[in-house]
Amino acid sequence: MIKIDFNDSDIEALQALHQTHPHPVIRRRAHILLLKSASIPHATIAQITGYCENTMRHYLSVYLAEGITGLEKINFYQPEPKLKPFESIVREYIETTPPTHIAKACADIEKLTGISIKQTQMRAYLKSLDVSCRKVSGIPAKVDPEAQKEFHDKELQPRLSEAKAGKRDVYFVDAAHFVLGAFFGYLWSFIRVFVRTPSGRQRFNVLGALHAVSKELITITNDTYITSLQVCELLREIAKNSVKPVTLVLDNARYQRCKLVMALAAELNIELLFLPPYSPTLNVIERLWKLVKKECLYSRYYENFILFKNSISGFLSHMNKTHQEKLNSLLTLNFQLFTEEQIKIAA
Repeated sequence: MIKIDFNDSDIEALQALHQTHPHPVIRRRAHILLLKSASIPHATIAQITGYCENTMRHYLSVYLAEGITGLEKINFYQPEPKLKPFESIVREYIETTPPTHIAKACADIEKLTGISIKQTQMRAYLKSLDVSCRKVSGIPAKVDPEAQKEFHDKELQPRLSEAKAGKRDVYFVDAAHFVLGAFFGYLWSFIRVFVRTPSGRQRFNVLGALHAVSKELITITNDTYITSLQVCELLREIAKNSVKPVTLVLDNARYQRCKLVMALAAELNIELLFLPPYSPTLNVIERLWKLVKKECLYSRYYENFILFKNSISGFLSHMNKTHQEKLNSLLTLNFQLFTEEQIKIAA
């Protein structure tokens, strides 16, 4: 019989291990030691814990030699993956030609290395390399990541810093064209739900300017077309509400870059900061349009155009009161930038 004198601090440490340690083996070891500290016979401890007496004696010896620290060590045998010597080859394969499914990865890697492993093993091995199955997203074919980063760093961020300091008003400008039609989404439901789809192509146009800091929205709306006249109307509305220098961040739509708009902006002392081509991720108001679709349009049927239009207008008018938490989370001044590595595969 192994005799151990337990002090109060060790008993407290063993209780903490038994109750809170994330690994079940460590919790069981602590349990054995706690039972031993209560002077329970080895045979009874073995019956309670399900461990053989030899294993228990080993844990007791470890505690005597190394203390609590020794009990926390896990020295399970972990065989080296068969593909370990070929890790650089596998990494190059994943970076240059990422597979569409795990079976393809098994076949391709076997051709490269001569090592055949099952799909479950391959999946575990790839995860050990921090490789996971990620959804592929779209990006405009003519996007220029370097131009986007340069614009973000040298043009956009300095103005946003001034806006945060209260020295400038920065607005993100864009037009959304909401068509009275079917917007299908996902629903948690017992059966598949079908939404009525209205006929016709009536659309509700919203030209908006979203303040970068306050998240206040200024809009010009109609159900015909957005032209340079509406952009000029928006400029005048913004000028009425601003006493600081004003910058509008907007895309290169023709009706926004025409002589009429440029001349009025100069007259009103409003700076027009045009985004690089194909850069919707740098325009915060694009996220707002997605939120409008989610809250007002997905999986909903409107009997007529007036109801459709009122739903969108009502949301935009009251969003700062009814959805402030969502707006604060969604409309941050963090921007997604792309790298050549992310898009070179599709080139």
